[in-house]
Amino acid sequence: MLENSNPLEINAKNVLSVSNIYKSFAGRPAVRGVSFQVRSGEIVGFLGPNGAGKTTTLRMALGLIAPDSGDIKLFGQAPGPSAFGRIGFLPEERGLYAKISARDGIAHIACLNGMKRKDALKRADDMLARYGLGDIARKKIKTLSKGMAQKVQLIAAIAHDPEFLVLDEPFSGLDPVNQKLLEDMVREIAGRGRTIIFSTHVMEHAERLCDQIILLSKGQKIFDGGLNQALAHAPRRLEIETPDPKAEAVFAPLVHSMTRSGDIYNIVLHPDKESRHVLAASVKAKLDLIRFEPEKPSLHEAFVTLVANGDPS
Repeated sequence: MLENSNPLEINAKNVLSVSNIYKSFAGRPAVRGVSFQVRSGEIVGFLGPNGAGKTTTLRMALGLIAPDSGDIKLFGQAPGPSAFGRIGFLPEERGLYAKISARDGIAHIACLNGMKRKDALKRADDMLARYGLGDIARKKIKTLSKGMAQKVQLIAAIAHDPEFLVLDEPFSGLDPVNQKLLEDMVREIAGRGRTIIFSTHVMEHAERLCDQIILLSKGQKIFDGGLNQALAHAPRRLEIETPDPKAEAVFAPLVHSMTRSGDIYNIVLHPDKESRHVLAASVKAKLDLIRFEPEKPSLHEAFVTLVANGDPS
């Protein structure tokens, strides 16, 4: 953190501002009127199913392709040479040279981002050691497992210590163990005050990592806000165990749907009701409750609900 600076002012600064951008390919719209901001120091999840427009939007944000219309500001300016060395990018298509060593691959990308080769090689060795990969430094990339190669490419994207890291589907194709290791790397990078945006169609990664959630569907933004705000759109579920025969009649006015298996009731609450309303009704009716368990909402269910309620088609 800079000395004599106000942390609130730093965190309020926008690293990326996207305003009403459109993009079509061969007459088919890929991105339609998307606007959002990424603030300094945040981890932002850029979410949506395959084909939602995530990759196209990120490429426009970086200046790799131009929007048909709309405005983009990266560090306060149009994407271009002014951002050189300040951005790390992990594309969806992995691109390290297969026949060179891990350290050389990392150093090569660092050099492309402005580092001198001697410094880049030292940084590559230091970072491989920091992330527990020192023993593969001189192994050729083509000999590494997919998970190992993906971690090497992430290190390559951050070796020059960028302020802003853009990760396009970084968890794609990884097994759960390597997904967890990659998540830990993202947290460590964010812990050093760097700003991160990553796209994914797997909601669980965003639940564990993100400060801000942006949801896309069919090229349009359908949600932009904090994680808790997004989760508030998920159906609220309860699992209640009671042998009381009058339980179903007590629950019915408060729920959207209800299934029963023996003494166990699985309930989806009515949108304007909360678990406390069901508990209060149960107490008032003197139900014999064995178990009363609200389920944690999931971002996946929130996304399904948001798409259903605000489908932009």
